[in-house]
Amino acid sequence: MELLIIRDASLKDLTEITEIYNEAILNTVATFDTNIKTLDEQKEWFDKHGSKNPIIVAEENGKITGWASLSKYSDRCAYSDTAELSLYVKEESQGRGIGKKLMEGIIKKGEQAGIHAIISRIAEGNQVSVHLHKMVGFEHIGIYKEVGYKFEKRLDVYLMEKLYKK
Repeated sequence: MELLIIRDASLKDLTEITEIYNEAILNTVATFDTNIKTLDEQKEWFDKHGSKNPIIVAEENGKITGWASLSKYSDRCAYSDTAELSLYVKEESQGRGIGKKLMEGIIKKGEQAGIHAIISRIAEGNQVSVHLHKMVGFEHIGIYKEVGYKFEKRLDVYLMEKLYKK
């Protein structure tokens, strides 16, 4: 692996973040979005993040190879210390530890932001993601049965959670 830097995302990274996300939309069940995102749509998403809900990127040789974010779990006030994790690594860069480094970085950012719980939703069959979550302290907390439909298949969604110990 070349020099890998994990850092806060900036608006200048949005084109590459969007490309990585669109690759996942078209080719995987890592997201249940089915239509590619425009830069304007992603700018709206980006603007909803801040210090409480950070976005970080993995940069390798000046190129973004992956990103992770903590998004508001709900608009209801009682959920204000809960975030939902998203993590995507370019297909060509997978299997080299970038996802783990992003996961560790976003967990640290969440702790610094005062998040108490991080929730992840993982489509069935994504054992790599389940394993990665377990490696960094997430626990399996349930399954939504057949809630997704993508690529002509009904999919279960596994719920995983990490609580910060205070």
